[in-house]
Amino acid sequence: MIDRLKRLDSVIIFILLCFAAISTLVIYSATSGTKYDGLHLHNIVMFVVMLIVMLGLSCMDYRFLVRRLSVILYGLGIVLLLVVMFKGMTINGSKRWIDLGVMQFQPSELAKIFVILLLARILEQRNGEPLRFFRDLLPLGLITGVPFLIILEQPDLGTSIVFICIFIGMLWIGNVRITHALSGFFGIAAIIGGMYWLYSANFSLFSKIVKPHQLSRIQTFLDPASDPNKSWHVLNSIRAVGAGQMFGEGFKHGQLVQKGYIPYDYADSIYVVIGEEFGFIGSAVLLLLYFVLIYRMIKIVLTCPDLSGRYLIVGVISMFTLQIFENIAMHTGMMPLTGIALPFISYGGSSLMTNMISMGLVLSVKAHSEAT
Repeated sequence: MIDRLKRLDSVIIFILLCFAAISTLVIYSATSGTKYDGLHLHNIVMFVVMLIVMLGLSCMDYRFLVRRLSVILYGLGIVLLLVVMFKGMTINGSKRWIDLGVMQFQPSELAKIFVILLLARILEQRNGEPLRFFRDLLPLGLITGVPFLIILEQPDLGTSIVFICIFIGMLWIGNVRITHALSGFFGIAAIIGGMYWLYSANFSLFSKIVKPHQLSRIQTFLDPASDPNKSWHVLNSIRAVGAGQMFGEGFKHGQLVQKGYIPYDYADSIYVVIGEEFGFIGSAVLLLLYFVLIYRMIKIVLTCPDLSGRYLIVGVISMFTLQIFENIAMHTGMMPLTGIALPFISYGGSSLMTNMISMGLVLSVKAHSEAT
């Protein structure tokens, strides 16, 4: 076990410790003097516990999870999602959580890891050969589509989109045929184009297809000024990030954040706190840390001799990349507002658990690849 811990990527561990410090600092700024005062202390405890879990998982052979437990874990994930569907907690119009008493658990977070593990197992069986449509792409699409549709029904558009990104990223590295890739691209483009045409040409029909809260977010994204009462979250977020300018307004001196104009500033909207209080420099440092983290994972992929390890890490990279982009983009007016956490920074036990487990798997790939 000691030998495996020595083979862990020290740069990745250092970056995660930096994330823990940044997250705790910004959560403290966002919650100090509010009813959520003290969440930064809970955040420290969660990071410590999850760091221990991550290190323990890194000592476990990831191949055992991929080849022996991936089907079982995937089935468990679907069962948990169905439990949420029928007996889950409803908060702000979304049914995403299971009440465990001590915490509110969000199964859709863990489901992302379970999907990655099962996709890695199936892709590994092709041994790098081009993927076949009926025997490979359709089963892979079904595996991804089931949790995608269940989560979309909760409704949780932000998390459901992550599954699509994981699917596309792992197919790409799994040697999907260019004809299949182009067909998928044009298919998605046609769906988006058709929905936009329907929105413009027959709004009444469009409003029957899209859920009311999703329709509201699409409208405020396309035209924030159309309804200031519904778009104030996005508009205030853009103003706050812009107010930070180069160096920010200072720690605990963000005017819009400190006056409570940014909802969930300790969770999904935490990037706004960084942008307003630490400015472009603070945002750039955070993005640099994300870049280095993804770069280190790519290096592990390039040196890993095992296909399942490569596919696993590519799935994790796809998951993080989409979540980082989506969270920042929705608070700067580049994407519709959805409920998705900023990895390692937003407050949230389920999200942090998933992220740290993911990094434990990545570190396991590195440790066991070098041991072979």
